[in-house]
Amino acid sequence: MLRKEVIPSLLVILIGFIDCVTTVIGVFYSGDRELNPLMASIASTGLGAFLLVKIGATIFIALTYIFARQILMRVPDKNGRAFRYSFKFLTFAYAGLLCYLSLAVANNLLVLIR
Repeated sequence: MLRKEVIPSLLVILIGFIDCVTTVIGVFYSGDRELNPLMASIASTGLGAFLLVKIGATIFIALTYIFARQILMRVPDKNGRAFRYSFKFLTFAYAGLLCYLSLAVANNLLVLIR
């Protein structure tokens, strides 16, 4: 059975992978440009470097949720204000990340179908 702290990370990886694929199609095969200046400079060095950084960053970010949640769950007082605020912050941060990645994918798809 899948542990519940893994599900947000898997969603980040899935949506990040779709973002990566649509970006690669747009930038490397359709002549579009990467709007993120850092990723644009990496893309200019080649597809391999771009994939390494893009996928590596996505996996790193996804794993942070699992580790942050595990650390947070070790707190003895789960009824305290600090725990509740930290847990809410972590949840909202990942929800925001999923929204951001979803918007990036939607943007990429719009650019590709134009």
